[in-house]
Amino acid sequence: MAAMSVIGLEFGTDSCYVAVAKAGGIETIANDYSLRATPSCVAFSPTNRILGVAAFNQMVTNMKNTVTSFKRLLGRKYNDPYVQQELRHLPFRVEERPDGGVGVRVHYLNEDHVFSPEQLTAMLFTKLKETSAAALQTPVYDCVISVPSYYTNTERKALLDAANISGLNVLRLMNETTATALAYGIYKQDLPPASDKPRHVVFVDMGHASLQASICAFHHGALKVLATSSDANLGGRDINFVLAQHFCQDFQARYKIDVRSNSKSFLRLLQEVEKIKKQMSANSTKLPLNIECLIDEKDVTGEMQRNTMESLCTDLFQRVERTLRHCLHQSKLRLDDIYSVEIVGGSSRVPAVKAIIEKVFGKAPSTSLNQDEAVARGAALQCAILSPAVRVRDFSVTDVQPYAIRLCWDADMGDDGEMEVFSTNHAAPFSKLLTFYRKEPFTLSAYYAEPVPYPQSFIGKWVINDIKPTAEGESQKIKIKIRVNIHGIITVASATLVEKKDAADNDKDAESQENANAENNQDQPMENSTEQQNGMDDAANEVSNPATPEQQQSWTQRVGQWFSSETGDKKDKGKNKKQSIKVELTVKAQSCGYTAQELNELLERELTMETGDRKEKERADSRNALEEYVYELRNAISDDGHLHRYTSPSEKTGFLRLLDDTENWLYEDGENCDKQVYNDKLNELRNLGDPIKTRCMEYESEPEARDDFVRAVLTTKEIVDLYKKADAKYSHFEEADVNKVIEAVEKAEKWIAHVHDKVRETPKCQSPPFTVQQIRQEKQNFFNTVSPIVNKPKPKEKTPPPTGNGPTTQESNPQQTNPEQPQQPSDQMDVE
Repeated sequence: MAAMSVIGLEFGTDSCYVAVAKAGGIETIANDYSLRATPSCVAFSPTNRILGVAAFNQMVTNMKNTVTSFKRLLGRKYNDPYVQQELRHLPFRVEERPDGGVGVRVHYLNEDHVFSPEQLTAMLFTKLKETSAAALQTPVYDCVISVPSYYTNTERKALLDAANISGLNVLRLMNETTATALAYGIYKQDLPPASDKPRHVVFVDMGHASLQASICAFHHGALKVLATSSDANLGGRDINFVLAQHFCQDFQARYKIDVRSNSKSFLRLLQEVEKIKKQMSANSTKLPLNIECLIDEKDVTGEMQRNTMESLCTDLFQRVERTLRHCLHQSKLRLDDIYSVEIVGGSSRVPAVKAIIEKVFGKAPSTSLNQDEAVARGAALQCAILSPAVRVRDFSVTDVQPYAIRLCWDADMGDDGEMEVFSTNHAAPFSKLLTFYRKEPFTLSAYYAEPVPYPQSFIGKWVINDIKPTAEGESQKIKIKIRVNIHGIITVASATLVEKKDAADNDKDAESQENANAENNQDQPMENSTEQQNGMDDAANEVSNPATPEQQQSWTQRVGQWFSSETGDKKDKGKNKKQSIKVELTVKAQSCGYTAQELNELLERELTMETGDRKEKERADSRNALEEYVYELRNAISDDGHLHRYTSPSEKTGFLRLLDDTENWLYEDGENCDKQVYNDKLNELRNLGDPIKTRCMEYESEPEARDDFVRAVLTTKEIVDLYKKADAKYSHFEEADVNKVIEAVEKAEKWIAHVHDKVRETPKCQSPPFTVQQIRQEKQNFFNTVSPIVNKPKPKEKTPPPTGNGPTTQESNPQQTNPEQPQQPSDQMDVE
């Protein structure tokens, strides 16, 4: 069962999917509404949280407290221009938190609460985790979560924080197009071997709010992402907004109403526009749009045709083409090198988008993948590969870092103090080992080297501590490992001081220290490591030792010196008997996201809300059970109900009055009572109603039980009659035993007749004189008396002694194959 806890989550702007790796393949889990898609929607009420499908269903009626599209706000500040643009489409209240982040204000538990996008995401993840655990019948912890390829360091860290708050252990944040590529490649048996030219496949994912494209190279058992491109603000919802704006202008002209002035009306219009957009994907004729009581009690009508939609969305489709051409340009491939183009995402079904894809890549798009579930399935496969609990075919995945990263450090002595450590579309996960020469602690800062869909290029800052000069006052050699980890997050993985000491004095200490550090500095799986010894080392040394002779050398000479420094160290090691001692340095990170203490507090708050939701569900279930029992019993004891015959007039009158009083109490004073109060009321009603149900069941089951007893008696009588007729099958019965059977039959017949008479005389509104259990017990007593007699086996016949000297012949019973077992009579009673 441990394998079933490994899941893949596709966290979309509009909806989510959960897939699980199981024996025989990947399965997408259905939620509690038997739907495979769970809306990315969280709502709040005075008593509990409402998550997923239930939240989406009450979006219009509880619009101010229903939060959607919070994926677009993850890791961002309130004054972010991107956030301000997003707020124009959000009907709920958004405000700035004290730390400058985005806060969503809702009315929950009869008071106002402000939640961050990370908390809202954690609430949705909690719902998905519960759905998975219920479907798999086992707790769920490990997962892989899909993430847009254009997400920056801050957004990825925010998503990890949300998963931690919900109690999920994220094995990897996987780019959505990479997950799609894995779902495509792992089942392909005809991929070329590593020695041949790779198969190049384009993946285009256009969803509800964004467009992503990537080009991957496949070999047998491996995929490598070559290039990726995206438009973070181009998806199906943008088409919806354009069409909705068109109808707003049309209704303004024809009906003199302003739909944008009413949030609920505009939300209803968006929902209807999305329906007509989906219809246009399969129909090129004019399609009607009808909405009743849209605003000011006015019914509105309109129509739309596919070519009209395409003309309205010309600018959007041009952006689609630019994004795809940029991806092709980055990959440096020719059109002839592309094997196929696979499309996923709901908006890729739009015919105009398909036409653009074919125009750019010269091939008709393929739909061999499940367009809605491919990302979740790929994430589940990656989770199965990473988890030790599941055995799955190995498939190597090499992703890319979509943005160039530059590293800056303390600048001095005319040095600019920076370099580009990762270029655009650099392989990821990946580690690089950088060498500095320092006498004191220093700071490293990472920035994006090119424009990104985020207002800040700053990634993070790391302070390298515990650095001191050597005994001679010289700089120490510091090695820094910079890593793009498996989540696509840039970090300083480690900092090590390499110190030279005499081997004679420090042989044992150096050896143990070196071995310990060798273990600590092992790269993570799936990562490569390179050592960068270039001009940066010179710059660092120049800052630390301004008076050294090396400063007088040319830049080229110094670079050559540093490249050969390692070789020199090795030669001098044997000559001077020096040994390297590696000492781990402390690194203090100053980056985005919550601190460990804040995460613990948010986790406790999430658990508290989860407990409250569970208690509220139990309370609501108890209330519903009481309400259901009231309706059920009132209908059952009414004049047309099946319990009417079994209820006396006085009993009926009193019970109906109690049921009516309970119903009135439920909708007045009992609207919001504790669970125990409802249970007590239900038990009170059951003390009156259950005896009536039991009475009905006894009277309706009595004839069948009595008939079974009658059939058993008749069967016994037939055997007795055959015995009296000297039937050979029963010739071995003893006379005394037969008389016992006859006596038991007569007694049973009298008892059955007595039961029948008493039941017929007793009114149905009274308890029956004999229960079904009593009849069955009497039947069993009858069996216990007659069964040993009527089922008595016939004794084995004796073989006559042989006569004369000739051969003897023994007639055998063809029905008796084993002479050691007695022959069983053919007619036996069916003993219970």
